[in-house]
Amino acid sequence: MARFSFLTFLLICCLAAKTTGQTSSQEYTRAITADDFTKARPKSKQPGKRGKPKRRSYRFASTPQTGPVDSSDQQRLQLGVTIWKLQPINQNRFGLAHVRQDQWLAKRVEADTAFRVGDLLRLSIESPRPGYLYIIDSDWYADGSLGETNLIFPRLGENNRLEPGKLIDIPAQDQPPFRATPKANQAGESLIFIVTATPIPLPVYQMTLPISESQLMIWKESWGAFTERLELNGGAGQARTLSEQRAAAPTGARQLTREDPGPQTIFLLTPRSSHGFLFNLNLSYIR
Repeated sequence: MARFSFLTFLLICCLAAKTTGQTSSQEYTRAITADDFTKARPKSKQPGKRGKPKRRSYRFASTPQTGPVDSSDQQRLQLGVTIWKLQPINQNRFGLAHVRQDQWLAKRVEADTAFRVGDLLRLSIESPRPGYLYIIDSDWYADGSLGETNLIFPRLGENNRLEPGKLIDIPAQDQPPFRATPKANQAGESLIFIVTATPIPLPVYQMTLPISESQLMIWKESWGAFTERLELNGGAGQARTLSEQRAAAPTGARQLTREDPGPQTIFLLTPRSSHGFLFNLNLSYIR
């Protein structure tokens, strides 16, 4: 992945943190222009849209931290995640499972949004470099404990290949969205994202695949990454575009171009290994 100007700024911040023991809060409130996703996408072929790539402003949304000591020589990687809160425009008498993709009103929300019982969600994942995506889910309870750990993506027939300009929707567009149905004392969902350079040799079923604690620990030790989060300034509340829908279609008929919207949330990752990275995203519930 090419090195871009905003990543140079981040490197300066990391070096300053090693000297002073902390990162200035002013640096974390500065607007950042994230170019990686934009420049990795193809140029638009539409007349009148072939100018300079659209520049988008992001801000740090995570608590300033100092990365692991052994990560200083590792290249920063990124993954884009957009959480969509959905509402059926014209729900028919057959229920949500029969609402077509074009009958949903989907709006962006930030990653730390608290969701209420019954909220409908879909996630879009984008990477500026090729790879393979895996997502593990477990219930997250108020006392800090976790429920059963299951691989929820990919399942049988699902393509987990990441490419610049392509979106992977979880759940897919031809499936009903995720509905927030927390159990008693459940604080949210704990999602573990894994991206690897080559596929993980796992059996793929139509249902979820249980992941043992020992296997998960091996992956965490191999691919765990120091993570920071950026949020798109002014992005929350924006409706999903037709281009974003098409870029996530199972047929893969279209790629996002440099002029299309960027991810709502960008995770900056300093991985332990060049083969892959792993990080956690908690979706919170509120009653």
